[in-house]
Amino acid sequence: MTGPGRRSSTFTRLLRHGFTDASAAERLLDGAELSAVRDDPVLLEALGRTADPDLALRGLARLLEAQPGESARRELIDTVIAAKPLRDRLLGVLGASAALADHLARHPRDWEALVTYEPRDLHPGVEEFERGLAGADDPVSLRVAYRRCLLSIAARDVCGTIDLAETAAELADLATATLRSALGLARAAAPDDAALCRLAVIAMGKCGGHELNYVSDVDVIFVGEAVDGADEGKALRAATKLASHMMRICSETTVEGSIWPVDANLRPEGRNGPLVRTLSSHLAYYRRWAKTWEFQALLKARPVAGDLALGAEYVAAVEPLVWQAAERENFVADVQRMRRRVVENIPVAEVERELKLGPGGLRDVEFAVQLLQLVHGRADASLRSGTTLDALRALAAGGYVGRADAVQLDAAYRFLRSMEHRIQLHQLRRTHLVPEAEGDQRRLGRSLGLRADPVAELNREWKRHAAVVRRLHEKLFYRPLLDAVAQLAPGEARLSTAAARERLVALGYADPAAALRHLEALASGVTRKAAIQRTLLPVLLGWFADSADPDAGLLNFRKVSDALGKTPWYLRLLRDEGAAAENLARVLSAGRLAPDLLMRAPEAVALLGDGDGGGLAPRGRAHLEQEILAAVKRADGAVQAVTAARGVRRRELFRTAAADIVASYGTEAQPVEADQGALVDLVGGAVSDITAATLAGTLRAVVREGWGDTLPTRFAIIGMGRFGGHELGYGSDADVLFVHQPREGADEHEAGRAANAVVAEMRRLLQVPSADPPLLVDADLRPEGKSGPLVRTLNSYAAYYRRWSLGWESQALLRAEPVAGDEELGRRFVELIDPLRYPPDGLGDDAVREIRRLKARMESERMPRGADPKLHTKLGPGGLSDVEWTVQLLQLRYGAREAGLRTTRTRGALAAARDCGLLSREDAATLDEAWVLATRVRNAVMLVRGRAGDTFPSAPRELAAVGRYLGYGPGHVGDMLDDYRRTGRLARQVVDALFYGA
Repeated sequence: MTGPGRRSSTFTRLLRHGFTDASAAERLLDGAELSAVRDDPVLLEALGRTADPDLALRGLARLLEAQPGESARRELIDTVIAAKPLRDRLLGVLGASAALADHLARHPRDWEALVTYEPRDLHPGVEEFERGLAGADDPVSLRVAYRRCLLSIAARDVCGTIDLAETAAELADLATATLRSALGLARAAAPDDAALCRLAVIAMGKCGGHELNYVSDVDVIFVGEAVDGADEGKALRAATKLASHMMRICSETTVEGSIWPVDANLRPEGRNGPLVRTLSSHLAYYRRWAKTWEFQALLKARPVAGDLALGAEYVAAVEPLVWQAAERENFVADVQRMRRRVVENIPVAEVERELKLGPGGLRDVEFAVQLLQLVHGRADASLRSGTTLDALRALAAGGYVGRADAVQLDAAYRFLRSMEHRIQLHQLRRTHLVPEAEGDQRRLGRSLGLRADPVAELNREWKRHAAVVRRLHEKLFYRPLLDAVAQLAPGEARLSTAAARERLVALGYADPAAALRHLEALASGVTRKAAIQRTLLPVLLGWFADSADPDAGLLNFRKVSDALGKTPWYLRLLRDEGAAAENLARVLSAGRLAPDLLMRAPEAVALLGDGDGGGLAPRGRAHLEQEILAAVKRADGAVQAVTAARGVRRRELFRTAAADIVASYGTEAQPVEADQGALVDLVGGAVSDITAATLAGTLRAVVREGWGDTLPTRFAIIGMGRFGGHELGYGSDADVLFVHQPREGADEHEAGRAANAVVAEMRRLLQVPSADPPLLVDADLRPEGKSGPLVRTLNSYAAYYRRWSLGWESQALLRAEPVAGDEELGRRFVELIDPLRYPPDGLGDDAVREIRRLKARMESERMPRGADPKLHTKLGPGGLSDVEWTVQLLQLRYGAREAGLRTTRTRGALAAARDCGLLSREDAATLDEAWVLATRVRNAVMLVRGRAGDTFPSAPRELAAVGRYLGYGPGHVGDMLDDYRRTGRLARQVVDALFYGA
């Protein structure tokens, strides 16, 4: 044992050389194996250059201890001290990989594989690795030989002799040689099976792409054929046995561990399909059943083992199908949806540490590159590489990706893959998670050459590269489109016009020529406006492509930009407020209604921001009425006053539509609203409040214009139907009743003429053609319908209802609620009608039968000719009429005794009926779901088409837009219609039981 002073000096030197546990290192250096070289500066400096000096020293001590004798130990230590190449490689591996240190301890002479340093050893290929595995005659010896070859790759990697791409290529070549050896062992074990069939092993994924990790599943597909004269069925069974045995040889755990799992799940039908298929069977599947992601996977297909001629036939046969994949409907959306699904499946606790699958991870780069390859590779064979970095280089050379973007992505990908390699190399475990322990992060940082402050530098560089990937991976698809039209960087390879159109078609643009014109108008020039729009457009184009109508989104953005582009706050809003740009993109591409409302007054785009614009939350009736009445008071005459009221209505309709669209589509900041009923209530309540406030303002304006402050009669407007129920849709008329009561001392005839004049002028002013949408006021639910007077006194209503009222009128009055005008008169009207709509004794059998008869007649007479009844939201099975009549029958029968039923709102009455036991929770939920869905469809049709409708649109793009609003991705319109029919069918069964008593 050395003295304290000497020990202190050694201790300090060890710390200076990067050891974290200098005491343990001293003890190892004092041991018999290393005592002779404990003070050798060459050894300590070499250990200090490794990723983990403590780990390297422990591994070296174990390796020396495992040598078969003293002479072998002396040979090893002398070689380490004397030969720098071996010293760097051996200690580099021991400092980076505990697993390979374990291997060397079990096989102490394998260090000799690192001694030779011939030129051919610098970049071995499949042939060299096959020679390295040639002596393996069973699974155990194959594992030992595999690790010995892996040791040589790891040594060159950690010493920097080969870069990331070369390391990944060598790992793929070693995997190829290993698959060939494993298949050879399987064939040797079953020569009769081998004689019956031809079997080709096709590498997929990273192995196929010649960019394998240290530890990764090796993805394969098997192709089998019968040899001449053999029965095909027997040959395929034989090939399946060989393939299964080969997989077990590589995957099963032995005393030497396993090599890696061989995964054949990328085959047609996945794990449910046969392991081995003939070439014709593969082609039949790909031509008829394959999904987009399967062609994306085939980008990397490469024959590696078995019958290579058959493998080459397979690749040649599927290649044309791969390059036609971009022609598939919803191609880009399918690829992007698959990427999102991968991210969504990452456990929340791991997202931030996920190198491969998380946002800004390796998969983002790979997906972006593959997407561009599939779009442009059909016309440009130079892009058809299975290797990500080679493909990225080719894309940049061809102008398909900006050179600067490609350089940044290349650097980020190399750094992230290097991190992944070093993480896996440590324990030879398949993982993509950045370790949390500081010691692990220190080793990882040092292995990447970050020595000053390894942990801090590692995290800084990792976050920086991940941020680059996050920023560029989607813009990569869109930015070259701008470069193709803006022409701002001389000498830069640009996307050709044909390639730009090809890319726009893949994104879902129906008119790529028009889209390019819009892009040119938006992005060209050196103005501040053009510069900001060039920054925004790559992101906006991605959001437009995520809609059912990208063409409309881009055209509408150009219109808004033309209108507001010179307004400083507009550009600042889009650039600086995180939500505004995405909200605008969603609104502009979701259909006609919201953009039409916006174009009438583009300054309403300020509502889309998250700053002072007021946001998208509905403002409430009291607030709106206060604003409108204030505008009416300031106005010069009724026409100007009602114009102001209609302007507020238009703005608030836009606010409501925008909020609905953003919540239905979801954004980065706001996920899709899961409660569809909440969205229906939001729209119904907001539109009803807007309508009520508009009527209140119009009434005030008309009265002031004609009579000053006081009309000779009290006047109230009663909301009916959906208006009274707070359930108005975007395209709904305002169903109302008008009631008046002459003031004390006023002449009845004069009061009546005044009331009728008010109604006529209100209806006229609300429908005058202007930039604002008209508000249609419908009074057809009044006594005697269209034949009766538009306005009645309260006494006249009382006399009519007492003597002439029909059952349907009592039912209609269930939705009656005062919405504007004299509050006291409105309250008295409600008191008048309550006994009619909530009969004290309920309904008699005759009245119930009459309501049922009317409902059945309406279904048969009012269904439009040619309409599909099952898809009619109002009159179809389980539609609005079914649910509402069922709820209203319960209200008429039991409303007098159950206070909860005395509401004008359908969903509220349905919940009350459930709570008081008039129907089961299951039946209530079924009816509620059907009513909400039908209402959502009607809202969607209005948003998409700009006009009301009770059925799904027939135009494919409009139908897809309705589906997108309802949460159905591209290509799932059929699922939407099936779900609607199913929901309606289930609701109709409940209606039959509750309403018709079936």
